[in-house]
Amino acid sequence: MQYISRLDRPLLRDRALATIRQAIVSGDLVPGEPIRDLDLAERLGLSRTPVREALSHLADEGLVESKPHSYTRVTPIDPVAVRDALQVVQAMHGLALRLAVPLLTPADLARMRSHNSRFASALEAPDIAEALSADDDFHRVPVEACGNFAVTATIQRYTPLVRRLEYQRFSSSCGVDSVAMHEEIVTACEQGDADLAGRLTERNWATLADELAKQPEAAD
Repeated sequence: MQYISRLDRPLLRDRALATIRQAIVSGDLVPGEPIRDLDLAERLGLSRTPVREALSHLADEGLVESKPHSYTRVTPIDPVAVRDALQVVQAMHGLALRLAVPLLTPADLARMRSHNSRFASALEAPDIAEALSADDDFHRVPVEACGNFAVTATIQRYTPLVRRLEYQRFSSSCGVDSVAMHEEIVTACEQGDADLAGRLTERNWATLADELAKQPEAAD
């Protein structure tokens, strides 16, 4: 039984992590909102241990912050930190495309188009969680194809800080613009134009700067 418990705990932590992260990204847990691990554990039907581990991971992602003996809360959107993260994510995705274009197969391009179709359908539904998933899958194809572990690790490290901007953009009418942008990226890949594909990808990520400009100043 102890062995089974050790196997189950990471799964419970991952469940808690996915659920709490989605609540933060979607705004169900608003910036600055206090978080009590006991309350979350009761709402999720879990013990406090996997919830605490999930909150620790979210703190590493920059979505949760704690002050010892004082509070744990959803991190307010810090425009400076998010801007810095967005610039890095944008640059890494552009680099990934430039590296990946010579390596992409017809099957890779077909997957990108399939993910973009899912993305368009999710926006129309609307199902913003599914739109985020489809958008991730679209961009993941060239990131994986480029085979650069540092690019992948950097994207994974800083993307959580821009998640709330993505959710807001895909919730607005402006989000549909990304469907056409994705198609332009695939076309550039088909044509073997790595530099154009990289620039189009950077332009796609740069649209999140519009959402960042709408954010109120961070409060202490």
